[in-house]
Amino acid sequence: MARLNLWRWGVLGLAGLYFLVPLAASVVFSVDVNGRITFDAYSSIVGTGGFVTSLLLSLELAVATIAVVLLLMVPATVALRLGASRLRPVVEVVCSLPLVVPPIAFVAGISTVLKWGPEYLSRTPFFQTIVAIQNPDFPVVLVLAYVVMALPFVYRALDAGLRAIDVRTLVEAARSCGASRSQALFQAVLPNLRGALLNASFLTLALVLGEYTVAQLLGFQPFAVWIVNISGSQAQMSVAVAVLSLLVTWALLLALTVFGGRSRTVSSRG
Repeated sequence: MARLNLWRWGVLGLAGLYFLVPLAASVVFSVDVNGRITFDAYSSIVGTGGFVTSLLLSLELAVATIAVVLLLMVPATVALRLGASRLRPVVEVVCSLPLVVPPIAFVAGISTVLKWGPEYLSRTPFFQTIVAIQNPDFPVVLVLAYVVMALPFVYRALDAGLRAIDVRTLVEAARSCGASRSQALFQAVLPNLRGALLNASFLTLALVLGEYTVAQLLGFQPFAVWIVNISGSQAQMSVAVAVLSLLVTWALLLALTVFGGRSRTVSSRG
């Protein structure tokens, strides 16, 4: 038993070094200027052009992506548990495809459709739709792309949450009390999926904040693209921004873990 604990702590220690050593090196690089410690790279982040707009754009895209993907996947996964179990292999394959298709090929297909649209739809009402979804202020095409990319993670998170509860019994109990199907979903099923919904939302948020390839190749500038663009002229600031974004992501994960643990404790007491 002592040998097993020693092995476990050794593995955890190596994993900690694997993550913390690059982070520490990044922090040292961002504060070391000719042997002098300064935090100018961090204090000047907010005032740098494009920081606020790119960050707000990424947060807006993340909120929209989370809303769309949950609206699609929650009813679908609940339906699979209730009576459409034969479609489970089909849904699993469809939701796993984004892991198989390379991002370059994915964005190449999107670019082809966007170039094909104005040429063949110029005399139809869909022409304005193609133009509107490419609005740089809020590119809806990125939301659609991120929804597809988030499908594997959201599906697995929701499926794990649904496996932990008896969905059929919850729905039947709610229906026997006079609730409709929608009321049963919102009042009986969703409260028991709080942890799974939080996990799916966090994974989607992390995906959108860190995604670079699709946004860059489509010509938009969310937060990840802005970091890369300033890295050529302001390397220390780009590293400082990356460190802060990583710390914020860890803080969100910690808050999610604490909140999910409290919700499970309250539900078990109830």
